[in-house]
Amino acid sequence: MGLREEFEEHAEKAKTLPENTSNETKLILYGLYKQATVGNVNTSRPGMFNMRDRAKWDAWKGVEGKSAEQAMNDYITKVKQLFEESGVSC
Repeated sequence: MGLREEFEEHAEKAKTLPENTSNETKLILYGLYKQATVGNVNTSRPGMFNMRDRAKWDAWKGVEGKSAEQAMNDYITKVKQLFEESGVSC
């Protein structure tokens, strides 16, 4: 299985993470996903009254400069780690 296929498989698995997954963790995954699929941030930062989108933008900006391959690998590793911590096999 290639990296992209494994990444897409783990992106699907991430949708089934436990409900108690922290927002901080979800933001990490979001940033890595966007970096892997889109590349560096290509939009302006949302205004301060749009806190949800601003947090997502900040998470994406935080991984700016990573290659798509590195972002995919980091995403896969993080999803595996979250499933191990929750006691569910990935």
